[in-house]
Formats: sequence, C-alpha cells, structure tokens
Amino acid sequence: MTAVTETRDTAVPPPRPAPAPAARRRRGRGRREGVTGWLFLAPFAVLFTVVFLVPIIVSVRSSFFAQVPSGGGLYGGGELVDTFVGLDNFVTAATNGAFWAGMGRVVLYAAVQIPVMIIAALALALLLDSFIVRRPALFRLAFFLPYAVPGIIAAMMWLYLYTPQVSPFLPYLPEGTDLMSPQTILFSMANMTTWTYTGYNMLIFLSALQAVPRDLYEAARIDGASGWQIALRIKVPLMRGAALLAVLLSIIGTIQLFNEPVIMEAANSWMGKDFTPMMLTYNTMMGELSPSGSGPASAYSLLMALIAGVLAIAYALLQRRKGDAR
Repeated sequence: MTAVTETRDTAVPPPRPAPAPAARRRRGRGRREGVTGWLFLAPFAVLFTVVFLVPIIVSVRSSFFAQVPSGGGLYGGGELVDTFVGLDNFVTAATNGAFWAGMGRVVLYAAVQIPVMIIAALALALLLDSFIVRRPALFRLAFFLPYAVPGIIAAMMWLYLYTPQVSPFLPYLPEGTDLMSPQTILFSMANMTTWTYTGYNMLIFLSALQAVPRDLYEAARIDGASGWQIALRIKVPLMRGAALLAVLLSIIGTIQLFNEPVIMEAANSWMGKDFTPMMLTYNTMMGELSPSGSGPASAYSLLMALIAGVLAIAYALLQRRKGDAR
C-alpha cells in the first residue's frame, strides 16, 4: 500500500514593500511637530497647574477644616489644630448675614457700574473705528492707559480726589457734596472702576469691529446708509459676542471687588471689614473677624465663585434666548 502524501500550497503573502523615503520623512516630521507643540504648551500647562489648579484644590480641601483648640490648655484651650468639620464652614458662610449684606452691596454696585462702563467702552470703540478720529493709535493708548495703573495706586489716587480737605475739584461742586457718605460710597467706587476698566473693554469691542470685513460697510454706504445707521444697525449687532464676553468678565470681577473698598475703608471706618464679600473673606483669613482661619475663608471664596458662576451662566442663557428670539 503506497502512502500518498498531499502537499497543499500554502499562500504566502508577498513581502511588504519598504516605505518610501518621502513617507518616512513625513511621519518623522509629524512626530517632531507633535513633540514641538507639546513643548510649547508645557510652560502654560505648568503655570496653569501651579497658579490655578493647585490653589483651587488646596482651597477645596481647606474648606472642610477649621482651627479648633486642642483642649490641652486651661478651660479647654490649647494650641489650635486643623480639624475636619465637614460642611460646617459652608453652613457658617451661607448663614452669615454680613456675607449676604456685602453681596447685596456688590449687586447694587454692579447694576450701576457695569452698564455705564459697557456703554462708554462701546462708544469709544465706535469712535475709534470711525473716520472722525485722526491718529487713533494715540487715543487708543490714552483710553487704555488707566488699566495699566495698579489697582491700589488708582484707588489711593481717587481717595485723594474724594477727600474734601485736599481735593482739587470738590470745592467747585455744590456745597455739602460728600462723595464718601453711606449714600454715595458705592457710586464713588463705581466711578473708580469705570475709569480703570473702560479702556480694557474698549479694546475687546475694537477687536471685534476690526474683524468685520470693510466691504460690508462700503456696501451699506452704497445703499445710502449714513454713518449712524452703519454704527447702530451693522456694527453694534456684530459686537454681540464681544459684549457678552465683556459683561461676563465684569460680573466675575464685580463679585471680587476688593481694592477700592479696602482703600476707602481706611478713611471711612464706618464701612467695616466686611463691606464686600471679598473683604470679608480676606479679613477672615487674616484673623480680624470670627470665625478666623483658612477653612472659613475658603468656604466664603468657594461660595463667591459659585454665585459668580450662576450669575454668568444666567446672563449667557438670557442673551442666547434673546438672540434666538430675534
């Protein structure tokens, strides 16, 4: 009996051709560009982590702790030690009448200051974008210059101007005018911040205007539109996104109002150390208010961040709803 062996042809795939030199160079260049991009991003990532993320994490952790006497001293005293207290700091912050009174002052301040500042910034941006102003770069620098002045220095300068004994312009106002009374103090601070930040917001609006194609304006002029009509019906609607950004930044900044009231409080002790939520947070951290320590101060700061976020989101949703309605 003869054994028959069957041989099966095994399909062997052909050898893969070596990649072309051009393809290898493209892949190598892509990898190098990717590494270069990450290297350029690394400094920002490090700074963002150190300056932004780490403080937030530390603040959140600190908000669950408070400095409590260890009990080793006389009458239950002793050295203060950090003790986990859960949500007690948040309950204290949320039920503190001084915090909500300060928040009410800040909201009243924002209701006056933000609209005035935004309208003034919009008017300056439209003025610089028109053909009326010659040498707009000089005026742009002049309008932006107050923002370059440090906040504390600007507040001290305005305090000097508000002080009746040394002010150069108060003598020319009606007799009895007091710009640092309980009735006028918020408006005086609103004037200080409006002077500082109008130029900053003007640049936001001006950037949005300069991104609009000039052909659109020329077409409107050919159709017979006047300068006012172009400004009100073309330029202003196109700056809706820039206005949203400016108002959102202003809301967040207003909740953090600190430099101006601190300087004003130095000359007006009736304001107190808790005139604004930020002052309350700072003085709680410094131990000038009770309860003191980083735990309650962190709770106040996180509550302020939550309120600022809610107000910003509410404003953004309102503007979106108005845009959809149009």
